[in-house]
Amino acid sequence: MTPAQRLFAITLVVPDYRAALDFYVGKLGFEVIEDIDQGHKRWIRIVPPGGHGGMSLVLGRAEDEAQRRAIGDQTGGRVFLFLETDDFARDHAAMLAAGVSFDEAPRHESYGIVAVWRDPFGNRWDLIERHDARST
Repeated sequence: MTPAQRLFAITLVVPDYRAALDFYVGKLGFEVIEDIDQGHKRWIRIVPPGGHGGMSLVLGRAEDEAQRRAIGDQTGGRVFLFLETDDFARDHAAMLAAGVSFDEAPRHESYGIVAVWRDPFGNRWDLIERHDARST
């Protein structure tokens, strides 16, 4: 029998829960699917609009200096997260209207349309609309 495994969640280290929720939920429309107070910390999972059933982000508040230094640089300056969309133009325009900072203009690649953007904490993301795998 083949094991059934999938990626469930990834931690995004942030300086403050409220600031992260204000941005991801308030500006980008992500949804909180869990928020459990554990006393000294919270277990907060969020997903993008329409993202139920996929991987989620766990917002992890930095607890010490080493974690604070990692905010915005969890991957050594590389793009960290990939936000896939079914309509690049719609979401790019909405993100610009919400004040999201893009590092570049949208570009067409062999795999789809993509542009790098940053959250307020310095994390680099790709907004990507992939080409249908059947047409490549």
